[in-house]
Amino acid sequence: MMSVMNESADRDEPDGSRRALRRVVAEAGGDRVLTALAGGLAGADLTTLLLEVFRRRAGRLSPAQVMHRYRTDRFVATAAVSFAALRRTEDAMLGALPPEFDRLVLAPVLPLGAHTAVAGVDPRNVIATVRGTEVAADPTNGLALEAAARRARLLAGSERSPEPVRLAASQRVTRAQQVSGPVSFAHFQLLGVVSAGRDTGSRSFERQHLAEHLTFASQALAALGLPRVTIAVTCLDDSGQQVLAAVRSVLAGSPGTTVTEAPERESGRAYYRGLCFKVFAARAGEEPLEVADGGFVDWTATLLASRKERLLISGYGVDRLAGLSERTCG
Repeated sequence: MMSVMNESADRDEPDGSRRALRRVVAEAGGDRVLTALAGGLAGADLTTLLLEVFRRRAGRLSPAQVMHRYRTDRFVATAAVSFAALRRTEDAMLGALPPEFDRLVLAPVLPLGAHTAVAGVDPRNVIATVRGTEVAADPTNGLALEAAARRARLLAGSERSPEPVRLAASQRVTRAQQVSGPVSFAHFQLLGVVSAGRDTGSRSFERQHLAEHLTFASQALAALGLPRVTIAVTCLDDSGQQVLAAVRSVLAGSPGTTVTEAPERESGRAYYRGLCFKVFAARAGEEPLEVADGGFVDWTATLLASRKERLLISGYGVDRLAGLSERTCG
């Protein structure tokens, strides 16, 4: 039997993680135990086992130990942004959202593997639960699943239905990877916006919905009193260049908004298809701060097993925007 600690896993993990996993696996009984837990047990049986494990561990904890964990665990700390600023920012952004978007209240968890299967996220960067789910790390993942379900219903009625699905949700999310910096948090509010549909030729879906998303970005940030907005677009292939050229004129009349190209961008190139963008905002006299990220992805095409399906996503850091707008208002 091949060891679970193979070369590819070693290359993908930091040295400290590899050493820690080797130690824990050895103490727990070796690779066979890990293999049984990872795939040898049925999902329901694994849940039964883990529920008992955590029942016993929770039963041993004293109130003092729980209090200590509350004081030291970054995942459970209260948010740095004020409730009033967060609510004001969320209201302003949702108020700028076109009425065609259906606003949803997403569940705080997704099916286990959703972030990996849909978006290719490393499972170690999300928080799994013992009940076969994982804590939401980005609302666009849940919105993509819902968009795929709605598109499937449309296609069941008409196999070539081009009818778009537009969804949005503001969600508190948590990410497991270590973060640093004054505007980086273990949990934070994201406004996710997605548009799903079908390729009808001539990049018409891409042109229409990119213009819609970027216009929303400009108008929403203007509603927050942020006078300087830069949308940095990275074209990943020739089709991206065609779409950007068609969309530029739409944003030409947006005061305070500048559209630039960012061919040097490295992040997200394996994540997005055709074109991606970042949105930066700033108060007068300050350096721009990244507040949003988006682009075209193949998630609904994968979920519905159809290369004709299209999906555009964008996500806005509401905590960051609340901090900016709060200082602006103050």
